Amino acid sequence: MGGLLVKCFMSLHSDIFEKYVKNWIAIAAPFRGAPGYITSTFLNGMSFVEGWEQNFFISKWSMHQLLIECPSIYELMACPHFHWQHLPVLEIWREKQDSDGNSQIILESYSPEESIQIFKDALSSNTVIYDGEDIPLPFNLDILKWADKTHKVLSHAKVPPGVKFYNVYGINLETPHSACYGSAEVPITDLPELQLCEPQYICVDGDGTVPAESAKADGLNAEARVGVPGEHRGILSDHHLFRILKHWLKADSDPFYNPINDYVILPTAFELERHKESGLQFTSLKEEWEVISEEQDDHDDMVNRKPFVSSICISQAGDDQTSPAEACATVTVHPQNEGKQHVELSAVSVSVDA
Repeated sequence: MGGLLVKCFMSLHSDIFEKYVKNWIAIAAPFRGAPGYITSTFLNGMSFVEGWEQNFFISKWSMHQLLIECPSIYELMACPHFHWQHLPVLEIWREKQDSDGNSQIILESYSPEESIQIFKDALSSNTVIYDGEDIPLPFNLDILKWADKTHKVLSHAKVPPGVKFYNVYGINLETPHSACYGSAEVPITDLPELQLCEPQYICVDGDGTVPAESAKADGLNAEARVGVPGEHRGILSDHHLFRILKHWLKADSDPFYNPINDYVILPTAFELERHKESGLQFTSLKEEWEVISEEQDDHDDMVNRKPFVSSICISQAGDDQTSPAEACATVTVHPQNEGKQHVELSAVSVSVDA
């Protein structure tokens, strides 16, 4: 939620933000919501721990009763003003009677706007017992209105000219996007039953909590956006992320580091001379290629064409405090075939003398 809080503050107090902020780096921020998890949070609650450890934490249902009155949960619903690549939906297998009294089982699908009525009906009889009394705790439409105003504030936010904005979002984990309740064998007959059902998630790429599509859709003028494989909270201890932060904050002296792919771009021969003063010595640089004229460039010649090979060895002399080190690598770029390019990195070695 930190990303949404900062974005709101920046939208409401742009002059103050620009005065005190030079760089803003958002990490795994749910800019367009976390629709899959929020749907189940409204209907079933949320558990932050799994297994036996739940016995030492707030129960899932108690957490539900707390969160139903929490404005941030409503703000994390699927953003109503965002054009999703795949619209997050709420699906319910329901048993209904037709006009002839025959039972039918159908799969219903509801958009984020249509899901609001489902939440209202499912939580219409929801209560919490406090001091011996049943206190009604339905889906809160007043908080929903506040959340809609927050979305409008967020939609008008702009990064001030003197501020640099960067966005890191999590990828490579199955992340809840839509939720499905019931099944063809066990359908839902009454909507309040949803509170007792566990959903089946329809997942997309993300950090396990926030879909990547939501996290990278900041709607701002960003200096860079980088996807990092990692879990929503665990990403904070990722070494790749730490190096990206150092690079963006100019605390990393490597001028050839590429934060998007987490690799170092080797310098060209022209650039080698400029870096000798830093203590780097390039012991070898070898490139081989074959030039084919347009007359020769038919399919057979392309198949028999030799690959492009480049190898480089870099050594750094040690001083009184450090040991000498050497790194070698060979890059082979194979001829393009059927629109595909194969690049092979091999013979990588790094040695440090003790």
